[in-house]
Amino acid sequence: MFDRVFVNAVGADGQPLNLAVRDGRFASLGATRPETGAAEIVDLQGHLVLPGFVDGHIHLDKSFLGDGWRAHRVAATLRERLADEKAALASAAPIAQRADTLIRQVASFGTMAMRSHVDVDATTGLTHLHAVMEAREKWRGIMDIELVAFPQAGVVSCPGTADVLDAAAQDGVDVVGGIDPTTLDGDADGQLDIVFGIAQKRGVKIDIHLHEAGEQGIEQLHRIAARTRAAGLEGRVSVSHAYALGDVDADAVARIADALAAAGVSIMTNAPGDRAFPPILQLRAAGVRVFSGNDNIQDAWWPYGNGDMLQRAMLLGYRSGFYTDEELLVALDMATEAGAAVIGKRDYGLKVGNEASFVIVKAPNAAAAVAAAPAERVIVRSGQFWGDTARPRMQFEATPAASGQRG
Repeated sequence: MFDRVFVNAVGADGQPLNLAVRDGRFASLGATRPETGAAEIVDLQGHLVLPGFVDGHIHLDKSFLGDGWRAHRVAATLRERLADEKAALASAAPIAQRADTLIRQVASFGTMAMRSHVDVDATTGLTHLHAVMEAREKWRGIMDIELVAFPQAGVVSCPGTADVLDAAAQDGVDVVGGIDPTTLDGDADGQLDIVFGIAQKRGVKIDIHLHEAGEQGIEQLHRIAARTRAAGLEGRVSVSHAYALGDVDADAVARIADALAAAGVSIMTNAPGDRAFPPILQLRAAGVRVFSGNDNIQDAWWPYGNGDMLQRAMLLGYRSGFYTDEELLVALDMATEAGAAVIGKRDYGLKVGNEASFVIVKAPNAAAAVAAAPAERVIVRSGQFWGDTARPRMQFEATPAASGQRG
């Protein structure tokens, strides 16, 4: 009947949970231990089981992981930062090698899907994209990677980039990006015309980096929401960072939240350390999907990060003042279910019929796991332990299935 049954686990609420697997998928989940028959039985000894993590915003082409530590350099302007980054990346190890190192590291923490923004512009062309695609292919079947063509140097202000974005959409990216339509490009309507035009023509989604502050940023969000509805792209547009939502009062947030919810525009925040950021609970209460990601990890933009999405959930809760169990579970949802919905990950989560992939953590419940972000993890993918040392680390006991009687 079952291939393997994981017994004596606890679910997010701390209550007993048993998980039966057949052909790599969940065949049964519940507090009652199922009839195991000839299945292998694995005793999880009271450990917590969580769905695999989803990183909704990462930059696989930028990180120096796999290339050694580089001291952070201060830049006075955005353009100076962009120039410094290009110089640093030119002398770094190949992108595919560094991307592979980062994917391997985040996978070891339990991340199973991600949305990666990859730089494309008139000078870079599709070089970064093809390198990240090479790394993605290596991890196919283990890590789901949705790619965003990210015009970090601008769209209108970097002539030729619009054509590169369109070429990227033809070349297999899932999402077309934008960035600060007014402050970087100086032409909000011009940039959005291009980005939304490509999305409609090529059938891809949209994810716009928006760092613009205060009322200007709020106006930009209203503009994006209106265009999303006009283009019939409800549920396919995201705005990353949206710092302006943390700059304005609750009434202004309420007005734009209604517009975002009506347009199905989702918001990504990584709870940055030195900046106001979106009020998560108010947005969610209004019906806006809010998800999270690590963003930059040890690159030219900042020296921080290790790629652990459970740690990111802890940081989201810490910076948001989440203290109750209910609030801590919001932070976890942003690093799991919400991100999975945005990137369209199928067969995801602890439900019968879904892929039997999950993370085992030593914690009494999910709220406690978010609050402490314990580093010790065991990863299960399609019902199998992933990694040679997974079982010894937590010393789980397994009772083998009877020979020749596996159902």
